[in-house]
Amino acid sequence: MPARVPLVLLIVLFCAAPVAGQQVSTRTPARTIASAPSVEPLQTIGRLHYEGGGDWYANPSSLPNLLDAVRTRTGIPVEREERTVTLTSDELWSVPYIYMTGHGNVRFSDDELRILRAYLSQGGFLHVDDNYGMDSSIRRELARLFPGQELTDVPLDHPIYHLAYDMPRGIPKIHEHDGKPAQGLGLFLNGRLVVYYSYQSDLGDGWEDPEVHKDPPEKHEAALRMGVNLYAYAVGFGG
Repeated sequence: MPARVPLVLLIVLFCAAPVAGQQVSTRTPARTIASAPSVEPLQTIGRLHYEGGGDWYANPSSLPNLLDAVRTRTGIPVEREERTVTLTSDELWSVPYIYMTGHGNVRFSDDELRILRAYLSQGGFLHVDDNYGMDSSIRRELARLFPGQELTDVPLDHPIYHLAYDMPRGIPKIHEHDGKPAQGLGLFLNGRLVVYYSYQSDLGDGWEDPEVHKDPPEKHEAALRMGVNLYAYAVGFGG
């Protein structure tokens, strides 16, 4: 994984649009995070190409839009496009944040699970974003990843909800499916959040170009704010 070096980074908060269900001032000041780690120039998000039949390539405009928000709102140097990776590719080890999404089945081999454990134990971060339809299979695979450990709600005081943006109610609800609330679930390794599972939220849909799903601006903004926090955490802000 890339080296991490102390740095003071100015986080510029863009607050032109309100966040759905949350109290946000349009005069929110810029936030300085002291002793935050640096990142290597032009890092990016790795879109995970997995086996099992699910559409790992869903929401093609989502990650470029999130990377643009990370770059323009935080100054963290990132590429304009994501990088497609597999768990057995060398490229895996050059990205700090793996993103996986889809509507269908997910299946990891034993060797892929071994590599993923090593990646996470060495500072990597996995974001699983259920696009409605992958819940049963990803829960099965995560149980194989860390046997005996169950997904738990990430507490609302966790840094992932308070880094660049305060999200006092946690993960935002972008799209309705079964009428269930959005959940941010996690797996922890030695106290560090290494897997974040966004369930019943559809963050990736919210990151897409607004005309794709015709989401209201406040939901698009809420999704981007959550995504910026996720990326900041993945590269070392907040622990």
